[in-house]
Amino acid sequence: QVQLVESGGGWAQPGGSLRLSCAASGRTFSGYTVAWFREAPGKGREFVTAIRWSGGGTFYAASVKGRFTVSKDYAKNTVHLQMNRLSPEDTAIYYCAATSSGLIASTLRIGDNYDYWGQGTLVTVSS
Repeated sequence: QVQLVESGGGWAQPGGSLRLSCAASGRTFSGYTVAWFREAPGKGREFVTAIRWSGGGTFYAASVKGRFTVSKDYAKNTVHLQMNRLSPEDTAIYYCAATSSGLIASTLRIGDNYDYWGQGTLVTVSS
């Protein structure tokens, strides 16, 4: 069993930056794929990014590629999401998700394929 706790949400001005963190407890992320999804007001869940903890591989939605960076902190068993050049369209609740299932590039973008979810953290981008 894995418990996920997100942190780092808050408010930013357009063009600003925020960093989200997803910490795991209960076990390490070893062998897991960890992803970030978001839900904007009135919209459905949207894939943002994913990273394979063991081995390589990072994946991004087209809407965030070049602005967001996902990374691993092995010492803290934590995944970070650095969000730069934020825009109001990035306003959403951001959720961390994880699965030990081997997912290929197309399937790791689907939220239903993840077994564990955090409680979400709100990101608001406005002037």
